[in-house]
Amino acid sequence: MSAVPAPAGTSPAAAPRLVGLAPVLGRTTRLVVLGSFPGAASLAKQQCYAHPRNHFWPILAQLWQADLLAMPYPQRLAEMRRRGLGLWDVYASCRRLGSLDSAIEAPELNDLATLRQRAPGLTGVAHNGAESARARPLAEPGRQRGAPALHQPGQRQLEFRAQTRGLARGVRSAWPALRNCPQ
Repeated sequence: MSAVPAPAGTSPAAAPRLVGLAPVLGRTTRLVVLGSFPGAASLAKQQCYAHPRNHFWPILAQLWQADLLAMPYPQRLAEMRRRGLGLWDVYASCRRLGSLDSAIEAPELNDLATLRQRAPGLTGVAHNGAESARARPLAEPGRQRGAPALHQPGQRQLEFRAQTRGLARGVRSAWPALRNCPQ
């Protein structure tokens, strides 16, 4: 469920409480890309990384040499699951105006301690940005028993690398763990 963003100039405390998306995990998930909280476009469409300028799906398409953008969303998720990749966010809900992590107020954490139960084959967590990496220890107090963390650059860093080095080379150097998901 999502809420309509509050009008500009409204304080975050007056913003409606936003509820995130369900995790995309399964018994065969080996790597989870852990974000902070879905943006407004993702909440509106109820789809992970739904903003048309977000580079997540084009990055995976380039890495996997698969035309993910031509696939309907459920088929994209099926392809991710087939390759052992999962998605989740550190925050289950929050108040926020816009889509920036810096605008997140009053976040409620997801129960990341259940990652091993939800994905028993998990071997790693790739953080999609600094907010995810910062908040994960709060959401997963028993992390020493969990999967190792791989800090991955956020979307803006990836966009910069893509513009300066070309998408394929920039992504391969920035997200090597994703490249290793089997075909």
